[in-house]
Amino acid sequence: MNITFRQLKIFLALAEQGSVTGAALASHVSQPTVSMQLKEMTQAVGLPLYEVIGKKLYLTQAGEELAATARAIVGEWLDFGQRIDALKGVARGRLRIAVVSTAKYFIPRVLGEFCKKYPDVDVSLEIQNRDGVVQRLRENRDDLYIMSMPPQDLDIESFAFMPNPLVVIAPASHPLAGKKKTSLSSLQQQRFILREKGSGTRLACDAHFAKHQFQPVVRLELGSNEAIKQAVAGGLGLAVLSTHALGEHLVDDALVVLDTTYFPIHANWFTVHPRGKRLSPAAQAFMGYLRH
Repeated sequence: MNITFRQLKIFLALAEQGSVTGAALASHVSQPTVSMQLKEMTQAVGLPLYEVIGKKLYLTQAGEELAATARAIVGEWLDFGQRIDALKGVARGRLRIAVVSTAKYFIPRVLGEFCKKYPDVDVSLEIQNRDGVVQRLRENRDDLYIMSMPPQDLDIESFAFMPNPLVVIAPASHPLAGKKKTSLSSLQQQRFILREKGSGTRLACDAHFAKHQFQPVVRLELGSNEAIKQAVAGGLGLAVLSTHALGEHLVDDALVVLDTTYFPIHANWFTVHPRGKRLSPAAQAFMGYLRH
């Protein structure tokens, strides 16, 4: 089988962009060139690599295998370049990070400070829900992953680098606003607006409620912290959110944090990567930055 490194990069662009046009733009070549390279790769493999259904491109099983192989080879080559730079005493390269959506409230500032220290490191930041980040982790698509609830079914290494307290919030006009040590049981008749099932916040929240034998009355499940804050401010119910998602001006959002027993939930933010993964110099530098 004879497939060139250039062809692997083109096919990886196809897999990531989802179209021949997108692959051509990402690879800085013409569409006819991409089509020709794809035809040669298909002939080399001896099986169809993709199919188009309803104007949407899907990789076949052979295509998925080739994409995974291309991703590993291209990643190794990029890491090799970074290791050579490290041997030369040059701190540069690309840091690829995937983070869950709630981390978007603080990770840009963390990366900003890191880049001040390492100005020659470029950052690729992917923000998705927890399921999306875990899928990228399964496929080993990035250097590091940041989430609050690392998956238990994968062989991974994790490092807790920052607290992630979860608190109960209410509209500023709520009768419990300003009261001290509100018991959890007194919230039994309140309605809750919670993150969608599968999110890190929801997993931590469900485990905490189960531990204290509390069954919340759930009015809404939403996939956006901003939507939840607006719903709470509108009087639709209480919510449990990370303090990182609340910002610095709760009063402006017409929200308050309730002083509730068994809260805050003491969670953490973790960096995660597959066990045994050889981290690039840029990823090692970022991990070292977080540890200090």
